[in-house]
Amino acid sequence: SGIISELKRARKSGPKSFTMDHASTARKHLDQLFALDAVGSLAFGIFSIGAPHFVMKQLAGGAYDHNVHETIRLYGCLRLACGWILWNVRKVDDGTFRRHVCEGLLVCYTLQALSVFRAQFTDKHTMINWMAAFLLSALAIGYGAFRFGKGGNL
Repeated sequence: SGIISELKRARKSGPKSFTMDHASTARKHLDQLFALDAVGSLAFGIFSIGAPHFVMKQLAGGAYDHNVHETIRLYGCLRLACGWILWNVRKVDDGTFRRHVCEGLLVCYTLQALSVFRAQFTDKHTMINWMAAFLLSALAIGYGAFRFGKGGNL
């Protein structure tokens, strides 16, 4: 019933009003995706940087590698920075800039998902890899849908 009432209101107001409402709704949904990604990135970053050795050993299935732990910490730093950027990009009104952010994140998350899927199929299979691969794929699909769906009007 919500969609029907929107269509009736748009018919009375004219097509331009409906387009503006759609753009406003798309922007709100993209802002929600930015916020979700930002909070997840910040949480992952804080956890990755602060995780003690025994936690990393547990996550790695009993083995501990200092170099891998440092790499995860560095990735955590990147996720913290991305989280901060994503949290603040929600305030940006420039649609072209927002489209470029979606394009960059689409490529970034697609490449990460492919890397994790490759690791999953060429090394030992882990539940963390499956979760990461599907989460990264979902983020890539989300940003791709905003960038290319409905003409990419953000």
